[in-house]
Amino acid sequence: MRFKEIIGQAEIKHQLIKSVKESRVSHAQLFLSPPGSGAILLAIAYAQFINCTDKLDDDSCGVCTSCRKYAKYIHPDLHFSYPFFTSKDVKTSTDVIEEWRDMLLEEPYFDLDFWRSKLNSENKQININIAECHDIIKRLSHKAFEADTKVLIMWLPEYLDKEGNALLKIIEEPPPKTLFILVAQNLDQILPTILSRTQLLKIPGLPNHEIEQYLMDKALLNSQQAIEYSFLADGNLLEAKRLLEETEPEHAKYFIDWLRLSNSGDYLSLINFSETLAGMGREPQKNFLKYGISFLRECGLIMNDALVLVKLPPYSLEVARNFSKKVLNQPMLEALVTELEKAHYHVERNANPKILFLDVSLQLVNIIKFKNIPLGTQYI
Repeated sequence: MRFKEIIGQAEIKHQLIKSVKESRVSHAQLFLSPPGSGAILLAIAYAQFINCTDKLDDDSCGVCTSCRKYAKYIHPDLHFSYPFFTSKDVKTSTDVIEEWRDMLLEEPYFDLDFWRSKLNSENKQININIAECHDIIKRLSHKAFEADTKVLIMWLPEYLDKEGNALLKIIEEPPPKTLFILVAQNLDQILPTILSRTQLLKIPGLPNHEIEQYLMDKALLNSQQAIEYSFLADGNLLEAKRLLEETEPEHAKYFIDWLRLSNSGDYLSLINFSETLAGMGREPQKNFLKYGISFLRECGLIMNDALVLVKLPPYSLEVARNFSKKVLNQPMLEALVTELEKAHYHVERNANPKILFLDVSLQLVNIIKFKNIPLGTQYI
């Protein structure tokens, strides 16, 4: 994996390359990032750059023996650790390393659900167990086979329970030329003893324009579709790819029409509109409701004069501004979000879509037109 193969993250790439050139590579680093941002790819590209035998100015060469092995994730001095399901045949992560490599080659912007789908769960809990910790210590105690630096990349150290304390000594005092990179998503769930021994690097989600460009280049979407999908994906490239498979376009138009019909109280049109929504597939219905929730939360930012944080695409931003200033108030916003989240919950559980969307439409009329706010509504 070379830096140039990773979408966006130019500032982070520059920072990592600079640390190698200036010989300021900390032996234990924590990459903290949201899902779908490419953090683990950055960790692999960083390790590849460190061990490349013919470095370019801004990337690894991609053709030396080390780079070719890194490209297939088979370099003998590149080690991985990750959550997995234990069984009589699977005791440590190396027992499912082929599944891990295949997944990286298939979909490098993966998440935990995607990884789970590649494994046989047998109704067990996924974690990083004590046997894995002992295996890590054993692997790193050996001398490097080929590279100058041995690298261990641990994905989701949040799944290390207290057994992770077994790694403290080797993280704090590793063998010479050993690099630990932990790639995490939730800082609060990492053992404090491990957290205190690592250098933190925060990696942001991908900006909307990067995802938009990817969708236009790779999926051949037009600019309006790419803007809508990137807004829904919220910095997660894997989510954007899923939306391509599951979502019907023009959610923004449909949702704005739904709000306008609810505000007008045109019941016959609402019944017809509910039939249209009910005719969508289950995944498009879920993503339509997800778009609505995101749209309303952006309206909440507008209501609180936080326009600089709003990520709505231009063609729906003006509608959101008018709706926020002329129609919405905070209790209404909270009630609307709650109704859509309840609807999303029921769609997931195979509720009758005709009944569900007609009921939600009537609830929207009650909230928007008649200001009938359900008691106990909470904004989530």
